[in-house]
Amino acid sequence: MLNQFSRTQLLYGVEAMEKLAASRVAVFGIGGVGGYVVEALVRSGVGALDLIDDDKVCLTNLNRQIYATRKTVGKYKVDVAKERILDINPDCEVRTYKTFFLPETQDQFDFTQYDYVVDAIDTVTGKIAIVEQARAAGVPVISSMGAGNKTDASKFEVADIYATSVCPLAKVMRRELKKRGIDHLKVVYSKEPPTRPLEDMSISCRQHCICPPGTARTCTQRRDIPGSTAFVPSVAGLIIAGEIINDLTKSNV
Repeated sequence: MLNQFSRTQLLYGVEAMEKLAASRVAVFGIGGVGGYVVEALVRSGVGALDLIDDDKVCLTNLNRQIYATRKTVGKYKVDVAKERILDINPDCEVRTYKTFFLPETQDQFDFTQYDYVVDAIDTVTGKIAIVEQARAAGVPVISSMGAGNKTDASKFEVADIYATSVCPLAKVMRRELKKRGIDHLKVVYSKEPPTRPLEDMSISCRQHCICPPGTARTCTQRRDIPGSTAFVPSVAGLIIAGEIINDLTKSNV
């Protein structure tokens, strides 16, 4: 029967689409990268999504985040994302968590319920905790490395973390995962050397923070505020989604 996923089914077949419909994917962080992961997953027929992010849409998100529009500024990203997901596929089961994922909050999540886990957050301690929890639960996980301060979307690659180079975040992750005896992690990373952002205080979030009222973590609390483009984070997110779809439709995952 013709439906909204028929074009995808022409490539993957009925059995694969049934697997996707029966899958639950957790996306930790739904900003510039994670938002496009979610978008591609719901449009591919994934039947259940858990969205984890405590942030609200900010005006500065409009240059790159799919859920950011003038109408959504000030709203929780997970709430905006859920509404959009259900507009695309009303049958998708969506659970939202207004949570900043860290080792201190990881007990809120039962990783054994997931078929795949996406790490699209910024903090190293949180990223490591996601990987450790997924590994302990025996669940596939894919992690996004640095997408900020990049301008060449063609430089992204899918690799094991120990085969990465250039990316500063990947270097830190390699070191920390090695300490913990974790010998494998699928990542999406860029070989493009980061561009140093301009030091222009007239447009700096540190000097002119416009985070919506009630934002838990404002720009003034961040150690670094990277530059960003519309096309680099989105490409990273779509690559991640493609890896998930291909893995979930294989019989051995």
